[in-house]
Amino acid sequence: MTPTNKEKSADRADREFIVGIEPPADRTEKAFWFIFRGREVLLNIHENPGVIPKLHDPGELELSGIREQYLGTLDGTHCYSVEIPEGAKAPEGIQFADLRQAYSEISEGCFALVNKAVQVMEWDRTNQFCSRCGTKTRKRHGERGKECPDCGELFYPRISPAIIVLIRKGHEVLLARSPNFPPGLYSLIAGFIEPGETAEAAVAREVKEEVGIRIKNISYFGTQAWPFPNSLMIGFTAEYSSGDIQPDGVEIEDAKWFSADEMLPVLPGKISISRKLIDHFLKEEGLES
Repeated sequence: MTPTNKEKSADRADREFIVGIEPPADRTEKAFWFIFRGREVLLNIHENPGVIPKLHDPGELELSGIREQYLGTLDGTHCYSVEIPEGAKAPEGIQFADLRQAYSEISEGCFALVNKAVQVMEWDRTNQFCSRCGTKTRKRHGERGKECPDCGELFYPRISPAIIVLIRKGHEVLLARSPNFPPGLYSLIAGFIEPGETAEAAVAREVKEEVGIRIKNISYFGTQAWPFPNSLMIGFTAEYSSGDIQPDGVEIEDAKWFSADEMLPVLPGKISISRKLIDHFLKEEGLES
């Protein structure tokens, strides 16, 4: 099923999303369905940008869900995420897109909703049983949570805080390459915050561990929810202080200083906070990416 022009609207950046917990009991109108096969989402990527199916239920596409989750409303239209079997086939005219592919092919507004939907779906999938006593969990009324009916343990969606930092050295910026990146791609230093650690301390530690230099003047930039796997990316800028670049050879295989007019590597996609930080640097240098 291909959405009509009237229905191609989940991607608009100016729409208002209201979180909901309890699904409507008597819904008759169509809803937006974020349909996941593993870490792939069903999109009409032939449209620009790609769009989310608007349906009464996945049965219209001859798809059956394992579990579904109510997300809330987007300008009054109900939204659901649903997990379907790994072997399910995409209907004619639309296809499954890996999340890393999807974020480069859909709008930022649409990606924010995909991000929310996949994290709720994954939380539901991985918390079917109590990790303390093994009893099957049940939904907690009125909030996004689960509880164990036996021991009372509570389970809420997990959010993993991580940092990402743009480091300046005069008119140059440090870009680094992970061995897991696509060919040619360079990005910024990033990593998860350790228990008991401040975000600023994590910035300094990750930089020292991964590329061997010290930094100063660490300043907050912004945040972005990121579904790889369930991160809240906290962005910072910083200035080079001392040391020589020494990639650790594990997380980072190469790192170099680049000036704005010599920005040669393949850069992260426009939606990512890493690219927003890089674009901020380029703008300060009087250039546009």
